[in-house]
Amino acid sequence: MSLFGLFERRSPENPAVPLTSATLLEWMGGPRTSSGVRVSEKGALAFSAVWRCTSLISGVSSALPLHVYRDGTHDRQPSQLLKNPHPELTALEVWRLTYAHRCLWGNAYVQKVRDNGGRVRELWPVTPDRVQVDREKPTVGNPSGKTFWVTDDWGGVHRLTPREILHMPGMGYDGVCGVSPVRAASAAIGLALAAEEYGARLFGSGNLMSGILQTEQRLENDDADRLKARWKAKMSGLDKAHDIAVLDSGASFQPVSLPAKDSQFLESRSFEVEEIGRWFGVPHFLLGLTAKSTSWGTGLEQQAIGWVKFDLHPTWLAPTEQRLTKELLGASVTAGYKIEGLLRGDSRARAEFYRVMREVGAFSANDIRDLEDLPPVDGGDLYLQPMNMAPLGSDPTEPDEPSDDLDDDEGGE
Repeated sequence: MSLFGLFERRSPENPAVPLTSATLLEWMGGPRTSSGVRVSEKGALAFSAVWRCTSLISGVSSALPLHVYRDGTHDRQPSQLLKNPHPELTALEVWRLTYAHRCLWGNAYVQKVRDNGGRVRELWPVTPDRVQVDREKPTVGNPSGKTFWVTDDWGGVHRLTPREILHMPGMGYDGVCGVSPVRAASAAIGLALAAEEYGARLFGSGNLMSGILQTEQRLENDDADRLKARWKAKMSGLDKAHDIAVLDSGASFQPVSLPAKDSQFLESRSFEVEEIGRWFGVPHFLLGLTAKSTSWGTGLEQQAIGWVKFDLHPTWLAPTEQRLTKELLGASVTAGYKIEGLLRGDSRARAEFYRVMREVGAFSANDIRDLEDLPPVDGGDLYLQPMNMAPLGSDPTEPDEPSDDLDDDEGGE
């Protein structure tokens, strides 16, 4: 049974929980940035770009097919642990949670629950703010010396080793822990949150009005309200669009436009989304920004393929494959994601590519089925050789001439 529940039961009112630096910063909202806004891993999700980047990376990664292969082959091996790693969560939910932890904290921790035979049967994700990583003197039971101090649901602190904890770090600088992208980008995220709060106050203060009615006469409150009501009744509504208004008694309407500084503020919000996208390696079009890039299907397709090739796979998927292979799987097998579905184009272009590769003998039927995430078929490992691919001047349809040894044997008889 895991030491950790699915839901945290921590609050400042709970004296059983120790006030560590991590939990104290979390309760305070994270460290304060230059913009004056506190930024924490959980609080950063309040900004839409951070939420989108986290949900996109974790959602796409966890939804990819994850298989176990025998080394050097395309033969899939069944793995109940990867198929059903948790008694309550689905496999997709477990991996989505671990990828989200890596996006926010730069590290993901999963407790390995073993059976009586020592085999790992369950995987329980642990919130990274409960874990402190240390390096001790290597021992026979812990050759790396890596140690995890983990706080459970009831405030108890446990010393665990890599035998009990699967640690998936992101990019770091010490080989022990990954760096939190949220902490690294705290200045940019803090500026974005501050700008969002400023915009909310700007619109909530009522300073953004469509216009002002002016008169040469001094009006009492009741007279001003009646003039405003008559103006709205005359000019409001779709059926009154482009209508002509008539004002008397020296009244005039002065439209109010958005100040230049506020217009620049709106532009800066788009830049903040771009900046967060750069921190997480997510293309702008996946964040809803297409002003500076193509919006056509082929162009977007190539950008998406580039994202998979240059960020999603090397930054997120490949480290997970190697970590699962190293710590959870037995010898002679390898974990691997099927990313061909993200890299392939439309069905017509894909079918033409497969046809050419099959005809020139580069792919077998099972090679194509493997790329399409389909099981192999009997007789599908045959490679074809085109009849027209032969040395110049030769006839591939001409039967081979009998050898000299065969002629000698026949003559001897």
